[in-house]
Amino acid sequence: MQRSQAGEREAFCELVNEIGPVIARFLRRRVADEHELDDVCQETLLAIYESRHTYEPSRPFEPWMFAIARHVGAAHFKRYASRTSWQKIVDELPEKAARDLGNLRLRFQEAMAQLPEIQREALVMMKVNGFSLQEASEQTGSSVGALKVRVHRAYEALRKNLLG
Repeated sequence: MQRSQAGEREAFCELVNEIGPVIARFLRRRVADEHELDDVCQETLLAIYESRHTYEPSRPFEPWMFAIARHVGAAHFKRYASRTSWQKIVDELPEKAARDLGNLRLRFQEAMAQLPEIQREALVMMKVNGFSLQEASEQTGSSVGALKVRVHRAYEALRKNLLG
C-alpha cells in the first residue's frame, strides 16, 4: 500500500492480487448471491483504491482494509434490503400492468404528435436515432444551440403532457 500511495501502479495491482481473495472470503459470509458478491468485492477494491490516501503506514493494514470492506458490505446490504422490500418477483406481468403499459404507449404517441414538427424531428434524431448534436445540426441545417433548445422544449412539452 505504501508503494501504491507513492504512485506505483504495479504496486496496487500486486496488492489487489494479494487481498482480492481475502476480501472475497470476508464478504462471502455477508453476501449470499455469487454475482452480487463479485460486485461487492469490486466496490470494495475500488473503495480501497479511492481511500488509499487515508491509510497510515505506521498502523496495521488489515484492520483498515476490513473496515472498508465492512462499510461497503453494509451499504450493499442496506441497498439490497431496500430493493427487496418493495420488489415482488412474478412470472408474468399482471393484466393491469400490461394495460397501463399500453395506455402509456398511446399517451406517449399522442404527446409526440402534439409536438411541433421541428421539436419532434430534433428529439427523434437525438434520442431515438442517437445522432450527436453535430450530426443532427448538419442534417437539419440548424445550429447546435438551436437543436439543444428544441430538444429541451420537446422534453418540457412531453413532461407537461404526460405528467400533467
